[in-house]
Amino acid sequence: MDRIFLLLILILTLSLTIFAQTQTTATDARARRTADGDIDNTPDPVASLRDQIQAATTAADRNRLQLKLADLLASTGHKTEALAELQLMLQSDSFDPAGFYNLGNSFARLGDSEAAIAAYRTAIEQRKGRYSRAYNNLGVVLLRAGRWDEASDAFLSALKLENFRYAEASYNLGRVYAASGQNDLAAREWRRALAVDPEHDAAAQALAYGRNEERIVVASQPARPVVAGSRSTDVKVAKTASVASSSSLSASKTLELDQASFDFMQRARNASERGKMLEAVDNFRRVLNRQGGYFPPANLELSFALLSLKRNDEALAHLIQVSQRDGARYPISYFHLARLYELKGDLKLAEAAFSQAATTYQPTNAQFLLDLSRVREKLGDYKGALEALEKFLTVMESQGQKPAWSDERLAQLRTKAAKQN
Repeated sequence: MDRIFLLLILILTLSLTIFAQTQTTATDARARRTADGDIDNTPDPVASLRDQIQAATTAADRNRLQLKLADLLASTGHKTEALAELQLMLQSDSFDPAGFYNLGNSFARLGDSEAAIAAYRTAIEQRKGRYSRAYNNLGVVLLRAGRWDEASDAFLSALKLENFRYAEASYNLGRVYAASGQNDLAAREWRRALAVDPEHDAAAQALAYGRNEERIVVASQPARPVVAGSRSTDVKVAKTASVASSSSLSASKTLELDQASFDFMQRARNASERGKMLEAVDNFRRVLNRQGGYFPPANLELSFALLSLKRNDEALAHLIQVSQRDGARYPISYFHLARLYELKGDLKLAEAAFSQAATTYQPTNAQFLLDLSRVREKLGDYKGALEALEKFLTVMESQGQKPAWSDERLAQLRTKAAKQN
């Protein structure tokens, strides 16, 4: 019995020795592989950041780390996971204006425009509207999406906060004006950007490129007012000429005003950009009274001022004038006309105006197509709505900005269109 017991002890001891040697060999092998680069014993950076996020004691620290994690995920090819992390932050109720501003920047870099817009607006709201950089970046995202009116409001808000000495916001506002066909206003903003920052290369290049675009100048000779309704006041699409003169139209892209009318125009514009809409309306009307009732930039900009004052019927009359005479040159007139018709419930007219805006403006404005799709759906034209939405998505995808809601929306419209057959 004792011999059996001793034998068992011997077998157990031998087994433990072999196990210890095996473990030592495995450890040595791991060490050699690590030295050869086969195994990386460094901590997982994603896991490390998640641990830090869990341990963060303030909202600002947590948001900063979450943004860092999203950047890491995006840089390593995990865009979906990065966007998920950013969405968690967007849904939080933490007070962190700078964090939400940076969140907007991250969403914008990853192409999620709607989330970027929401983040910037949260940052602005948390600072009670006093966040010029957030307004500027919000405007950039809105401009990319073709939402010119909202972009313009954002850039103007940024400029007002900085007493109109914010070069980047002036440059971007100029881009909005150029996109909507208001080239002389664009040039004015680019000149203002350069006055604030003479080294602003983009503004200098834009101004140089647009030197042959439309501009309003003081006529070299006093102009004779045009009789209202005269055919000679029409400004042709292909040939832009002075409408401050009853002489035949020339091929110049320069619009001329007499000195007094020019001064009224500048006063109106200055009042409009500072939110003094009644003063702006008064001065735009003075211009038109001196020009026989039609000077396209004044009619167009007067309509915008009237819209802001909820004087929609007056605005409608001026937009109709511009769209009928110079719609190809000012496609934004079709857009605002369509919005007014939709507001009034005149969906057929709204559809026609949105369609005209979408086909006239080049390069294609995605927002016009989205609006066209919406109105066609209201009319029960599901095939037409689907066609416009598909064109919208083609434009957005070419910019790397496919909306998150697009697949569900497409499926809904395709189902409706199929039932229409």
